Amino acid sequence: MAEKQKVLIVDDDPHIAELISLYLTKECYETKIAGDGEEALKVFGEFEPNIIMLDLMLPGIDGYQVCREVRARSQTPIIMLSAKGEIFDKVLGLELGADDYIIKPFDAKELVARVKAVLRRYHLPQVAAAAKTEQQGDCVEYPDLVVNLTNYSVTYQGEPVEMPPKELELLYFLAKSPNQVFTREQLLDHIWGYDYVGDTRTVDVHVKRIREKIKDNSHWALATVWGIGYKFEARK
Repeated sequence: MAEKQKVLIVDDDPHIAELISLYLTKECYETKIAGDGEEALKVFGEFEPNIIMLDLMLPGIDGYQVCREVRARSQTPIIMLSAKGEIFDKVLGLELGADDYIIKPFDAKELVARVKAVLRRYHLPQVAAAAKTEQQGDCVEYPDLVVNLTNYSVTYQGEPVEMPPKELELLYFLAKSPNQVFTREQLLDHIWGYDYVGDTRTVDVHVKRIREKIKDNSHWALATVWGIGYKFEARK
């Protein structure tokens, strides 16, 4: 019998937290509730969830800070919950490392679908890597940069660089087709899949994170093509 996936629900409104727990329990997830940020960080280490449903407006340590601290030690998927639907808030959440953003009030079926989609996207790279251990060729190399999709590793200037699966996949996809321009929509379809419910700003956020970890050099660059999208520019 397969082990249940565990969901940590972080919300200071007990009614909303219990409602989310009810929805997910019906879908055979194991849930645990934390009512504030401090409790969430404590429970996170003990419960070891597969995914976190994280409200932003929490007493004490807010959701943004919880996200930062979780990301500092884990790539566990995070779905942010908020009544704030402005683009700024969504982008900030994604920049801090959230995998999705749901605006309150939410539909029960949509919430469950988002949880399933995020977990599916998170686990696919691990499954793919395991299936490809005997294969060769899933690696692109440039001066000072090696992106290996087989074991999901990036080496920059001879040193390993930690990258979440989606950042690595995006970098690999661009690097394996040097000088080819891709629109944000194309990149969403290729990397996140046609069922992804986010918007094209997700691509921008991930490119920004990649650029913070690896810097362009005289041989290559992760270039913005204004008004269109991105390309991995290979220079002679």
